[in-house]
Amino acid sequence: MNLTSSPRAYARSTSSAPTITRRARNVKCYVPLALTWSHSGVLHRVTHWPEVQFERLYGTEWIAIAPSAEALATAAKTLTTADWQPYLEFVPAAVREFMAPFAFSRLEALQVAARCPALIADLAETPALTAFVSAHVELRGSPAPRWTEINAIHERNGIFGVLEWLGLPASRQTLAILRNVVQPNLPRRFLEPLRSMLWEPKALTTLQKTPALTDRQLSHYIHALAA
Repeated sequence: MNLTSSPRAYARSTSSAPTITRRARNVKCYVPLALTWSHSGVLHRVTHWPEVQFERLYGTEWIAIAPSAEALATAAKTLTTADWQPYLEFVPAAVREFMAPFAFSRLEALQVAARCPALIADLAETPALTAFVSAHVELRGSPAPRWTEINAIHERNGIFGVLEWLGLPASRQTLAILRNVVQPNLPRRFLEPLRSMLWEPKALTTLQKTPALTDRQLSHYIHALAA
């Protein structure tokens, strides 16, 4: 038996190697995208899932930040459906479904889902509560976000523990009223007054009798309480 390859067979084997290499080099690697927008003349961005880190550009470097309410509001006004579409391709389907009702405050919902994934099921049942979780720094007067603490409280005491931590009445009535909010994109200016209303028996009764709470109705109730 002749164990030596023929020159012709050897030539064929060696000529095929560059072809394989060329094909391998032509394979493209798609990197997840960041969402970028400008606020007050400074570029901001949020990195891909599951990192979801908010950053702003300082010179030539991206620095991690806790986004301000103003920066998030600017993003909501400027980021289009076309901007969001490629970003959401890298977000799990369950999270995309959770974020779907948040047409305006989508970035806030994204941040809450990324930082507190165990809350998603509870917040999906009561979407308006997401605004309170997102704004917990302002509502509690904290110097910095406290996502780890929120997760620990939810693990220990469930959604009622989170309600109490946010300064809301830890009751089924609170959840029922918040579920009646038509648009979960609650303006931040509504959160503190609405929290106060939920502690007022008369206001609580009024809210309970309103099966569909629109922004206009909430604004009316808030102004009535302040009068």
